[in-house]
Amino acid sequence: MSGLGELDRPGTPRGPGPREDAGGEDAGRAGRDGRQSPPASAARRSAADPVKGLLHRHRELCERAVDPLEIAAGLEAHGVTDRTAARFRHRDVFSLAEEMYARVPRDGDTPARPEDGPTPRPGGPRAAGFVLALLPGVLCAAAVAGLRLTDGRARLIVAVVGVLAVTMALGAALRRGPLRAATRTTSTWTCWLLGYALLGDGLLQTAVSGGPDGLPDGTADGAWPVTVAPVLALTLSYAPAAGCAHLFAAGARRKLLSSRGLTDFSASVRPLLLGAFGLYLGTLAALLTLTGAVLGQPADWPQGLTLGALLLLARLLGVHGHTHAGPLVLTATAAAEAAALATVFAGRLPGCGFLSAPVEALVAACGPAGVPTAACGIGALTLLVHACRRLTRASAHASAERTR
Repeated sequence: MSGLGELDRPGTPRGPGPREDAGGEDAGRAGRDGRQSPPASAARRSAADPVKGLLHRHRELCERAVDPLEIAAGLEAHGVTDRTAARFRHRDVFSLAEEMYARVPRDGDTPARPEDGPTPRPGGPRAAGFVLALLPGVLCAAAVAGLRLTDGRARLIVAVVGVLAVTMALGAALRRGPLRAATRTTSTWTCWLLGYALLGDGLLQTAVSGGPDGLPDGTADGAWPVTVAPVLALTLSYAPAAGCAHLFAAGARRKLLSSRGLTDFSASVRPLLLGAFGLYLGTLAALLTLTGAVLGQPADWPQGLTLGALLLLARLLGVHGHTHAGPLVLTATAAAEAAALATVFAGRLPGCGFLSAPVEALVAACGPAGVPTAACGIGALTLLVHACRRLTRASAHASAERTR
């Protein structure tokens, strides 16, 4: 029936007949739809120039870009892959980005020559950044020395002044340099994790043992048990962390310049990330050994290394534009440590002993440091897997360059 309807429709050719030309089809289509269709010549030009439509969709990106690499990273962030680039008659995203960059008109955008601008003082900003990176560790070491040399009210004053000085120095260092990130703050959970590293083990051991009288080694003499060595090592490790972050960013930028495909870039950047991460952990392990020997305290390698890895990975992800995973994992880790303490105290209530059983079993097997080691270790492993996926993309390093 539908076929008979088509035969009865006016203007419909009967039988196969010769095919009408493109102009006749366009005219008939325009008459039926009530609107003007694009001419066939325009369609042919669009098919002959497949990059033109892509250029139109990403014109703002192309006009804002300072080099083709930024366009390549932006295209990758929008889901364009090397396989997609092949449909635009290019071997990879990088060559596609080069053509798009060359085809965007830039009137008067020629960059000024270096001699036209003011000549910066050699080594000035770099020297200031180096001093700022060392400042938190130096101030923390001075505060620990002051605590060792004082007692009573003077010791309390030294502790308060030391905490404020180290906090301000860390804030100043994190506002510039390779670990600077324009992200929402995570200082609350970072302070919690560092505070737990300083006081949490003593508090947990006190709760599990049933009070100060149950503490080993005669520590129930009025002095609160604290572990200073890991915190001092972590503050001293800020400078190595900044150096490792700089090495990773610089190496990734060089790979971005030399790579000819997104897959090639990811494969070459992943060893850089793991190498910088391993270099930091090695430096932190040495600092934990040194501070433990100087202060006469256990080095606590598992607890210090997992906490340092967690903080470094969260910061690296924020620096390179991934602002959600770091705060989420830091919050979950701090909540796990707080929950461990809460369950131990809740287990003292009548009939609630089962609540503290898991934490007490972990403390009996690994000591009080087992709780933060497990919490920070799981968080650091989660962020490491996420970083290996996110920080090996070209878009991560283009966004970091724009924030410099």
